[in-house]
Amino acid sequence: MNKIRFGAAYYDEYMPCERLDQDIEMMKRAGINTVRIAESTWSTCEPQEGVFDFSHVIRVMDAMEEAGIDVIIGTPTYAIPSWMEKSYPEVIATTVNGRGIYGPRQIMDITHPAYLYYAERIIRKLMECTAHRKCVVGFQLDNETKYYGTAGQNVQRQFVKYLRQKFDGDLDLLNREFGLDYWSNRINAWEDFPDVRGTINGSLGAEFEKFQRSLVTKFLSWQADIVNEYRGEDQFITHNLDYEWRGYSYGVQPFVDHLQVAKCLTVAGCDIYHPSQDDLTGAEIAFGGDLIRCLKKDNYLVLETAAQGFPGWTPYKGQLRLQAYSHIASGACGVEYWHWHSLHNACETYWKGVLSHDFAENATYLEACRIGKEFAELGEHLQGLKKRNEVAVLVSNEALTALKWFGIESTANGSKPGDTDYNDVFRWMYDTLYRMNVECDIIWPETEDLGQYRMIVTPALYAASDGLLERLKAYVEQGGTLVSTFKTGFANENVKVSHEVQPRILRGCMGVRYHQFAFPGNVKLAGPAAKDVEEHEAEVFMELLIPEGAEVLLTYEHYCWKEYAAVTRNHFGKGYGYYIGCMMDRELLGRILTDALQMAGVEPAGAESFPVIVRKGVNGAGKSLRFYLNYSEKEQSAIYTGKPGYDILCGDPVEEKESVIIPAWDLRIIEEYK
Repeated sequence: MNKIRFGAAYYDEYMPCERLDQDIEMMKRAGINTVRIAESTWSTCEPQEGVFDFSHVIRVMDAMEEAGIDVIIGTPTYAIPSWMEKSYPEVIATTVNGRGIYGPRQIMDITHPAYLYYAERIIRKLMECTAHRKCVVGFQLDNETKYYGTAGQNVQRQFVKYLRQKFDGDLDLLNREFGLDYWSNRINAWEDFPDVRGTINGSLGAEFEKFQRSLVTKFLSWQADIVNEYRGEDQFITHNLDYEWRGYSYGVQPFVDHLQVAKCLTVAGCDIYHPSQDDLTGAEIAFGGDLIRCLKKDNYLVLETAAQGFPGWTPYKGQLRLQAYSHIASGACGVEYWHWHSLHNACETYWKGVLSHDFAENATYLEACRIGKEFAELGEHLQGLKKRNEVAVLVSNEALTALKWFGIESTANGSKPGDTDYNDVFRWMYDTLYRMNVECDIIWPETEDLGQYRMIVTPALYAASDGLLERLKAYVEQGGTLVSTFKTGFANENVKVSHEVQPRILRGCMGVRYHQFAFPGNVKLAGPAAKDVEEHEAEVFMELLIPEGAEVLLTYEHYCWKEYAAVTRNHFGKGYGYYIGCMMDRELLGRILTDALQMAGVEPAGAESFPVIVRKGVNGAGKSLRFYLNYSEKEQSAIYTGKPGYDILCGDPVEEKESVIIPAWDLRIIEEYK
């Protein structure tokens, strides 16, 4: 990555008219140095079984190569051609809802032998005509891959083999660990294993979803092995990992294990979409970037992000540029839009690209021109930004899945879950830290060196192994600060609820126990942390905490619950354990986190708070950078806290403790002289 990549997905085969040369001319004016092609075109590359036509790919590569624009080739395996479904209908995934119907993308069984046979053939044919090309700098495996609910007989046979290995063939152990005696779900012979799609057992269901995530890892690793046979040493392999989708990128992806998938990539990549206009906060850019950066502890590519997008996303003046630099500030080494032009047909017709349907210059394109020019001029300052964060948020796919089966607000045997789930708790914690200008790494249960962080946050870590909880306890004892929320450690990795007093293994380091929990109804919060602020209430869920040596920071102000604590702090060994027993508004949560940060000895990146966001790092030249990002329509000011430096955007010198002015939807980037 010898330059900041700035680009877009480009689909010449979708164009309603001939304009490749015009597009390249406009790209060069915009400073576009990279395009991504081919990932959506299986039916164009192989119009009939065994008939291949890569002329559109070669045509674009020829033109880009002549123009000096680099190309990322995407393997076209995420949308199958219609002839395959007609000849081999069994490649369509069978899910909990039955067999799918051809039409949408990503409806195939990624384990089916027929699909894999034809996928391998099209990948190899594509590699043969692209890997040797000078313009091709890398390859994207598939596209936003997930397991698509596949649960057919072949998948379930593999799952039974997986369970036999996990439990070493011991059916009694499986039945006991998953609690299958309940409702006569016990399995007494492997041959009698039932269709998992109908299970009502949360342990078995969650384990199946974990297995399904492993299918994605296996599939993308298989593709990587094929691509590795052809690619040169200077060509990278990436994938555009995405997130839970709520109309935009919201939280941890439930259908992919990002950490495991990243092992087959040479460069981690992602797709980050977010609200803009008055709803632009930068939080999705930050958390998405932090997660992907930490997968390989290195810079990453943003392979898709919004240019114009939908009408609600059409950016205000300055926002496209602010967003681009926000990605770089999180450690991205490239920003690419989906997509260059807007489509004139098909289901994403109104997901607009850099250019609108008329292909004319517009405000978004002209702002992209400014970004491209600045990236080219400032590349040596922006490249290779590395971060050393002192705070980490631990995320868990197992906890996420378990809380889908046993929702935080569930009633009546879990049949009516509420709206609050794992990602809501994760974003509640992460966003509060973000708005306080506390930069975070993302870590996983597999992360070994917990001691590199002064403070670790575990949002709703419902399903966790004894080993992980013991490591977190030792982390506190050795001097770390652990902030855990309700639902942490309640069940083991197999979603088996502990029979010990909660929060079981963490009970000692938290200095608290609880036996009951409830939904809060008109329950106020009071105590030292709520002093001198407006009235606050417990929200969503409340554990009735009984201190065992812990200091009480908040209590429940309620005639029945007043004897219980809501939030506690405990000095354990050399460190501190904070236990948050309920949800609350972000202002009050911010007070709890501020206290924890002080105990941990962590200083925020800046004294300011949202809408001024401060991100920092050290660039490839070894110089410290501070990004001051203004996510508001009003001019803001901030106090520069680094050593003397200058704003690389305008050249103005900046002294320590100097006040810097940040225009609306704009930024300042200050590099230290030394």
